[in-house]
Amino acid sequence: MSKDKQFVTEITPQSEDFSRWYIDVIKKAELMDYSPVRGCIVFRPEGYELWENIQRDLDARFKETGHRNAYFPLFIPESFFQKEKEHVEGFNPELPWVTEAAGEVLEERLAIRPTSETMIGHMYAKWIQSYRDLPLLINQWANVVRWEKRTLPFLRTSEFLWQEGHTAHETEEEARQETMQMLEIYRDFVESFLAIPVIVGQKTPSEKFAGAVDTYSIEAMMKDGRAVQAGTSHYLGTNFAVAFDIKYLDRENTLQFAHTTSWGVSTRLIGALIMVHGDDRGLALPPKVAPTQVIMIPIGPAKTREQVVGRVDELYAELKKAGIRVRVDDRSDVSPGWKFNEYEMRGVPVRLELGPRDMENGQVVLVSRITGEKRIVQQADLVEEIQKMLDDTQQSMYEKAKQFREDNFKSVDTLDEMKALLEEKRGFVEAGWCGSAACEKQVKEETGATSRNIPFTPSSHKENCLVCGEKAAHTVVFARAY
Repeated sequence: MSKDKQFVTEITPQSEDFSRWYIDVIKKAELMDYSPVRGCIVFRPEGYELWENIQRDLDARFKETGHRNAYFPLFIPESFFQKEKEHVEGFNPELPWVTEAAGEVLEERLAIRPTSETMIGHMYAKWIQSYRDLPLLINQWANVVRWEKRTLPFLRTSEFLWQEGHTAHETEEEARQETMQMLEIYRDFVESFLAIPVIVGQKTPSEKFAGAVDTYSIEAMMKDGRAVQAGTSHYLGTNFAVAFDIKYLDRENTLQFAHTTSWGVSTRLIGALIMVHGDDRGLALPPKVAPTQVIMIPIGPAKTREQVVGRVDELYAELKKAGIRVRVDDRSDVSPGWKFNEYEMRGVPVRLELGPRDMENGQVVLVSRITGEKRIVQQADLVEEIQKMLDDTQQSMYEKAKQFREDNFKSVDTLDEMKALLEEKRGFVEAGWCGSAACEKQVKEETGATSRNIPFTPSSHKENCLVCGEKAAHTVVFARAY
């Protein structure tokens, strides 16, 4: 069997087993490896560079809106969790505890942080004294631990990387503005940077963050029709301020509780990125997030190799200077065809080929990972042509993902319709909901689908609840989810 053929068969087709395809791709592309600790993964350089690019762009957006980075401890005293009852009840099943250190039993158990509202609430109570200390706008890049029973690399792991923003404000209005501002930052980032279309809306009470007044989310559809919650933003009201005594003297010299928010995205964005854009050839990475945007491959007989590689190096320097993330694969022990397959599998958006005839004609061949389109362009126009191809690829990937979502987004009026639809097809289902937790629970029990959010801009406005038939309070998007 040739190397080229063997390379393709190592990835299970999506139509055969989507979950197996996902694992095949992330291992073959060397994004991660399994660690000896259950539910934890090792980020290999190819995978961590994706996170670095996500982090770099988001961090700039946070700083543009006045947020600053800080770092808080990994260990949280048990007593902190007892101060906000709903919060501890929401996280307690997933909490790992430290009970011994240095050979001694600790006087108080320490939780390994699942999120940092409690620790940050404690510190904010020390730092905030007056309205002059507000707003306090802090973000943290960190790792958190939630002892998941069922894990899937990137999407759901016992330890994962994320950012968590925590802010405190004078008024409810300011805090709610912050909550919505960060939700919009997430929406724009995921759609424009990761080329993933999302549905923006409010979580139902049963799905909101533990301890929040209101939770808002962006929801993305994977190629198997399942949902991934791609980001959340929470208005916490004064719940944590009361629990942790975050008070300030207002402009009338009266003590008030601060209004707080929290918001976050995590490395599950990498899983979403793979599942939204990948295909049977492997990864397909949007240019803005791709660690390598262009792979340069010299081709031709050995007698012209030195000359071709020399010209490739010159063009590489031009692209590098223009800010394009570019690599050269000039290995002589593997064929160009094998390299073509390898970098398609790794999701590199553009392949550049240069051979002796291209040298004579002052041109190069550019190949798109997404469309397979070949463009013969003049070397003099190379930087401009590649930048245009990267822009076109970014946009086409978003449009393709959006079309897929539209093709797999259905509207129903009854629970029986939803059940029949989800048995036959994949995707999101929009339906009316009366607001009853019992009706929402029945949907989950009978279909396996959960409410993803109450979209700000539903495609239709439903009159009646899909379960009980009573007047609908909301139009809700339901889906099976990761």
